[in-house]
This record gives sequence, C-alpha cells and structure tokens, in this order.
Amino acid sequence: MSQPEPNVDEVVRSIAEETDTPPETVSRMYADTLADYRHDARLFDYVPLFAAKKVRNKLRDASHRKH
Repeated sequence: MSQPEPNVDEVVRSIAEETDTPPETVSRMYADTLADYRHDARLFDYVPLFAAKKVRNKLRDASHRKH
C-alpha cells in the first residue's frame, strides 16, 4: 500500500521555519530534489519524505557553516 503524498505547502513551510530560509527558496529546492529522486526511483512511496529530509539537511548544514 502506498503512502499518502504529504502536503507540499506544509512541508515547505515547515522546512522554511526550521531553517530560517525563505519559502520560495525551500520550494524550489524541494521541487528540484523531488524531481531528482523520482527520476531514479523504482518505488515512489517514500520519495517525498527523502526529498524533504535532504533539503532540510542541506539548509541546516549551510546555516551552521555561516555561524
């Protein structure tokens, strides 16, 4: 059974708040990452989760390097 798609707006808002990044930037990164994962995926159930995690980690790492 497949996982329900997460609400993209909620995912973007959550990552933007957590990382203090503009939602437009997060949205673009999320869409690009999601497309990359979907291109190579054989199973799509967890692709949105993996994409959100990757974007969140990239932004957190970038934020930590600034400080």
